[in-house]
Amino acid sequence: MASRSATHSLATACQTATTDSRGTDSKKPEAPALKVGEGSSSSQVLVKPGHREGLLQPNKQKQLATSRSLVHYLRGRAVSTWSSARLLGFEGKLHSSTVLRLPEILTERQLALGTLNKIFASQWLNSRQVVCGTKCNTLFVLDVQSGQINRIPLIRDRVPILSRDQPTTGIHAIELNPSKTLLATGGENPNSLAVYQLPTLDPLCLGDRHAHKDWIFSIAWLSDTVAVSGSRDGTMALWQVDPDRNASIALQNDGKFPVYTHIYPKHIEAIPKANSNIGNHRVRALAFSGMNQELGAASVDGYFHLWKAGNTLSRLLSFRLPYGQESMCLTYCNDFSLYVVGSYSHVTFLDLRRGHQNIQPLSLYECGTGVRSLSVYQHIVTVGTAHGSLLFYDIRAQKFLEERASASLDSFLGPTGRKLKLTCGRGWLNRDELWVNYFGGVEEFPNALYTHCYNWPEMKLFVAGGPLPSGLHGHYAGLWS
Repeated sequence: MASRSATHSLATACQTATTDSRGTDSKKPEAPALKVGEGSSSSQVLVKPGHREGLLQPNKQKQLATSRSLVHYLRGRAVSTWSSARLLGFEGKLHSSTVLRLPEILTERQLALGTLNKIFASQWLNSRQVVCGTKCNTLFVLDVQSGQINRIPLIRDRVPILSRDQPTTGIHAIELNPSKTLLATGGENPNSLAVYQLPTLDPLCLGDRHAHKDWIFSIAWLSDTVAVSGSRDGTMALWQVDPDRNASIALQNDGKFPVYTHIYPKHIEAIPKANSNIGNHRVRALAFSGMNQELGAASVDGYFHLWKAGNTLSRLLSFRLPYGQESMCLTYCNDFSLYVVGSYSHVTFLDLRRGHQNIQPLSLYECGTGVRSLSVYQHIVTVGTAHGSLLFYDIRAQKFLEERASASLDSFLGPTGRKLKLTCGRGWLNRDELWVNYFGGVEEFPNALYTHCYNWPEMKLFVAGGPLPSGLHGHYAGLWS
């Protein structure tokens, strides 16, 4: 049923794209040139009127030039009569329209994960598997179709943790390198950086030597072999990963047991301390701009820091965010060259080419919530809140997506003025003595959505988290498609 809804929505999106491209006045003269990729943030290409589009008769050429319907597009693609520029232009509009319409047709299927506690991080490995990390220090791969869970052994420090019975703080970050051949996350010791090979998930190396003294909160890959980790101790560590070196060690071992190397950071950098409260200097989130080779960092004290990323980290600037209280997440939008920061009460957009800010921050006070996860795809920002809901913001239109006046997917009625909000299910909550004694046995707690990740080719969204109070044990996981 979910796939049928997605297919139906795609057809509706196609029809919408066709209607938008035709306009409202059919008597208007045709423009002298067609802008390919119009409405997207990519650079525009002009197709000149005299451009050859195959050996066509003049009347047929005119018909194809003026018709932009999905039927003509598919027919033209099948017989190769459309130029590559026109195909890209139409597909760009089609994809942009689909991205805009997808959130309103997503439906939830909750996933049962046993007694796991609070999912903090997640990433898609392929079309049906998601890798997740939890507060209870469990790293696992979830098959979203069958619900099967496969746990991944955590990599241990060279020097063992003093007491393995002490409470763990969990895995807060999971990141795949650009080629999706390596996965970086936390080790058994949450202060250490663990790197696995993909797709086998064999351990490759562990950064446990002379690096962080507190939990790793965030990880960003600068290239396929260079990663940066941000820690609760207020430092960032730059790591060089060498897959070939570990492969040679594995051959010497004859594959008798898993082996991995212990690595040192190439460079350690501490963020500036704005006040004497050491607890506020935590590096909470990182985001990398490959175009500018710059690394952004958000700290708990409400500051944003920018670093030039190379063989070392060189700080470019630091400034206090206007709404930086409890900055929790950070991402980078390539299409608009924006850093997007999520905090307790706002989502803040930073365009560092034109000053610190030129887009009005989004206030979430009216929703009575805070931001716990962020992602950007093309012009749509997805916001995961602390109260179990997803909101969607259109950067181009500078407004939240709104509910439509009709529930019908075929309807083109206008928006209602109400924000489009997807509310997640109850998940699972451990009703233990702490729940009874400290929370009065309250049956329902909204789940903070600590992580979400899209599988855009298949129009799927994985969302996960758990109850916001630190003492409560529980989780939520759902597949929206």
